[in-house]
Amino acid sequence: MEAYLDNSATTRVTDSVRNVVVRTMTEDFGNPSSKHRKGVEAERYLRDARETIAKTLKVSEKEIYFTSGGTESDNWAILGGAAANRRAGMHVITSAVEHAAVLMPMRYLEEQGFRVTVLPVDEKGRISLDDLADAICEETILVSIMYVNNEVGTIEPVAEAGTLIKKKNPNTLFHVDAVQAYGKYPIYPKRMGIDLLSVSGHKLHGPKGSGFLYVGEKVKLHPLILGGGQQKGMRSGTDNVPGAAGLAQAAADTFATMEQDHAQLIALKERLMNGLSDLPDVVIHSEPGEDSAAHIVSAAFVGVRSEVLLHALEEREIYVSAGSACSSNKKTPVSGVLKEMHLPKEQLESTLRFSFSRFTTEEEIDYCLDALRELLPMLRRFTRR
Repeated sequence: MEAYLDNSATTRVTDSVRNVVVRTMTEDFGNPSSKHRKGVEAERYLRDARETIAKTLKVSEKEIYFTSGGTESDNWAILGGAAANRRAGMHVITSAVEHAAVLMPMRYLEEQGFRVTVLPVDEKGRISLDDLADAICEETILVSIMYVNNEVGTIEPVAEAGTLIKKKNPNTLFHVDAVQAYGKYPIYPKRMGIDLLSVSGHKLHGPKGSGFLYVGEKVKLHPLILGGGQQKGMRSGTDNVPGAAGLAQAAADTFATMEQDHAQLIALKERLMNGLSDLPDVVIHSEPGEDSAAHIVSAAFVGVRSEVLLHALEEREIYVSAGSACSSNKKTPVSGVLKEMHLPKEQLESTLRFSFSRFTTEEEIDYCLDALRELLPMLRRFTRR
């Protein structure tokens, strides 16, 4: 049996997504910038994709810009937003547990002379709204806070943050990394005070290399990619029609069953957490209930290094993660998110992340728990030697 429990790293595309991607690569393969019929057909795919995605957010299709994924969207929102608004101030704010696609651009801005405030988090990885309020000033031009933490599943108070930001400084842009939230929760930028929103397609059964950035119509944003003037000159380069069409199809499928899928994910999470809580020397970092994402469980298996347990599970065709997939190539494997949550070293070195999709089954959860019950005592005996 195979149990794929690494859906926060990536998801498999659905048949409907595969079909539209193949069709736009083999039949309707025109360049949307071309003036002939093939080009017009390709442009129609882009137009329909924007309309589909805009409806999920209750925004205008003119506010949707296609990108190569979450990293580009995050970089564009932060670097483009800072560049366009630097005359109004040189202060930006983020949190200590953001994805590297946010933290690295913030570090770059600091090197360029911006003042960067990094908000601390509590033991669950959540920011304090009081800290955010204290940090905002007249020179604050941008705040970037993720919706769902990609490693432990903590849900940040995004709606409350949006209200607070606009009250303290209406000119401050609010960017939200929604890579782990889009398709899992209803998100309405207009109501939540969100000016910029990043999404990646392969987290919700869309193709890799696809994503979008929502840009509010009144937001000043500089482009990062210059060239042929595609997407109103804001993001040049030949349009990725298969990516956009596949992403839109994934969004349509996901939002059609989001409520029932959410209930299923909660049941799976409870099943796994209940099973893990019965195992000795296991510390669960993720919270139960609505304060944490339904599709992510982070837990430390004290006494066993995360890489060792990951590969022991892999031998049984159980696939999990030792943290963010995007940080797995770093020389230091210890998670920065877990460090910021002030976990003891023994937990930092023994944490795994389990993440689900709407295709995850109870049988996969039970198979994983059975394997852990068998492997942990053996691996701990080996470690002690």
